[in-house]
Amino acid sequence: MDRRDLAAFLRSRRERLRPADAGLSAGSRRRTPGLRREEVARLAFISTEYYARLEQARGPRPSREILAGLSRALRLTDAERVHLHHLAGEPPPAPSGPSREVRPSILDLIARLPHAAATVVSASFEVIAWNDLAAALLEDFSLVARPERNLVRKVFLGPQQPGLRLYGVSDAPAFARTAARRLRAATARYPADPELAALIRDLLAGSGEFRDLWSSHDVAEELTLRKTFQHPVVGPLTVNCDVLDLTDRDQRLIIYTAAPGSSSEQALRLLSVLGAAENPLPGRSGGAGVVG
Repeated sequence: MDRRDLAAFLRSRRERLRPADAGLSAGSRRRTPGLRREEVARLAFISTEYYARLEQARGPRPSREILAGLSRALRLTDAERVHLHHLAGEPPPAPSGPSREVRPSILDLIARLPHAAATVVSASFEVIAWNDLAAALLEDFSLVARPERNLVRKVFLGPQQPGLRLYGVSDAPAFARTAARRLRAATARYPADPELAALIRDLLAGSGEFRDLWSSHDVAEELTLRKTFQHPVVGPLTVNCDVLDLTDRDQRLIIYTAAPGSSSEQALRLLSVLGAAENPLPGRSGGAGVVG
């Protein structure tokens, strides 16, 4: 436990907060920047004396429960919460489940890709953000419930409804293998997540193909660089598939582009016009959709 750095870190986080950030009144007699020590202690459900000792670098090692309370009271980010735990000599707890919060910069990025279809997928294969062209190429995820936004559930459990535009027949087996392997690894990272556990139960109960893949215990992925889509409006089109890992959130940014001058590029351009005209996404301006 690094008492001096812990004290300095707590003080710096306390002083940056405004009373309004914590739902408190600023009042007219506030002499110190940020929150008062007693206000942080009250928000963290600990005594003012104990918190003061932490900021004076003479307190005992705080428990995980106290660190969790301080993290909430001080409005710490995920990175700051992990840093606080390390300063206190207490390993940070693993996240309970896959993050569904997409960084604003990533939402801005996919909105600025008018000629590329882009989605952000969580560790459980739920589509959690997309741009207009992705809605036109795949489907408008804003119109379906959360369970129907999960790509693995669609592939293994269906139903394969008319107009469903996932992968062509040649790409489906490779995607199925990769999905099962990534889910196997995700369950080790999030063993206490009830949604992920329920997804695995449903897949095991409803798909013999998934049961076979799951029983192999494989976790190594297959690299897929191209995919073919069977689109009901523009017909078949083949696109390059680039996957960027967003490691801080355990998410993946998937970008689909077509070879310059190809018929698939022409099809994507046509979809960018049809999708924007016929299926405008609600919410963010600039062409990015995000789940609520």
